[in-house]
Amino acid sequence: MPSLLSADFANLQSAVESVPSSDALHVDVMDSHFVPNLTLGLPVVESLRKATQAMLDIHLMIEDPDRWAPAYAEAGAESVTFHVEAAKAPVRLARELRQQGARAGMALKPATAIEGYADLLPELDMVLIMTVEPGFGGQKFLDMTLPKITRTRKLLDALGGDIWLQIDGGVSVETIERCVEAGADAFVAGSSVFGADDPDAMVRRLRELAVSRLS
Repeated sequence: MPSLLSADFANLQSAVESVPSSDALHVDVMDSHFVPNLTLGLPVVESLRKATQAMLDIHLMIEDPDRWAPAYAEAGAESVTFHVEAAKAPVRLARELRQQGARAGMALKPATAIEGYADLLPELDMVLIMTVEPGFGGQKFLDMTLPKITRTRKLLDALGGDIWLQIDGGVSVETIERCVEAGADAFVAGSSVFGADDPDAMVRRLRELAVSRLS
């Protein structure tokens, strides 16, 4: 799914329309506190909801997600992901997001181990492994995250069910196949999509590469 972090903020409508083949639109919300950047917030997400029927996948890189995350579900986002490093009561928050009708996602920074949160996994619909340090687009993929993706995949397979394993950061035609082999099944791509001459063709190309490895 394309990350609007790498789109032209002055013309988000055009960016959305440029990727009609995408499975969802990934929206990065940053507060300049949890990460050193400031991006889109709730009013923009509310406007996006009115402008598109596409699935909105919200990634909250903010302090106090316990307070703010439910509002994104109320705004109509189908998936809301909070950082476990910032959440004070992640189980309660995940349950509240689900009660609002959204998929509940938990994100981890590259250096955060998954093992300490194994008991939390049944409360989730998605785990997001950051494959760059969160805060800015266009960063180089961190290979050191691949073993964590594999360990997370094993934990999710042991649980069964349909918990997505998403990766975000440095996803491109050069890296996506390694991520699939490690165990990821959902992919966020920003600069590789919106930096391409044909963003929608890149979405389709990345999907083809992923599906070829998943099958």
